[in-house]
Amino acid sequence: MIHGLDTGFMVATELSEHPANASARRQLATLIDFGDQIAISPQVLSEFIHVVTDPRRFAHPLTTIAAIDLATQWWTAGNVVPVFPNTLATQRFVVWLRQYSLGRKRLLDTLLAATFWEAGVSSILTTNPADFTIFGCFNCLTP
Repeated sequence: MIHGLDTGFMVATELSEHPANASARRQLATLIDFGDQIAISPQVLSEFIHVVTDPRRFAHPLTTIAAIDLATQWWTAGNVVPVFPNTLATQRFVVWLRQYSLGRKRLLDTLLAATFWEAGVSSILTTNPADFTIFGCFNCLTP
């Protein structure tokens, strides 16, 4: 099975000061042990680097270089499937924004959801399932 990776889950997995760190790491390890794959989009890598380097969010933020190194490790891991927003994902993104009356604070998550859906990914690893359950088509796994 392929599980889409949301930024919050990636952050929880990588930052030891995150409250869900241990459970996120365990859950990810269990899925990998079962032979599951992880779908990652470029927008998740970008948001990950932005979040983990922010000193307002964490007492011990990563340096930009350390964050880039981690993002690169994820992107090049053997069990990772890269997914990209394409024309169909962009069309679905716009449809979902209108259909669910979503505003500007929901743009990134909606584009990510549309990207996963059009790539055939219906399971998402996330720390905030409400970002995805609204669409009625995803199984959200939380740490």
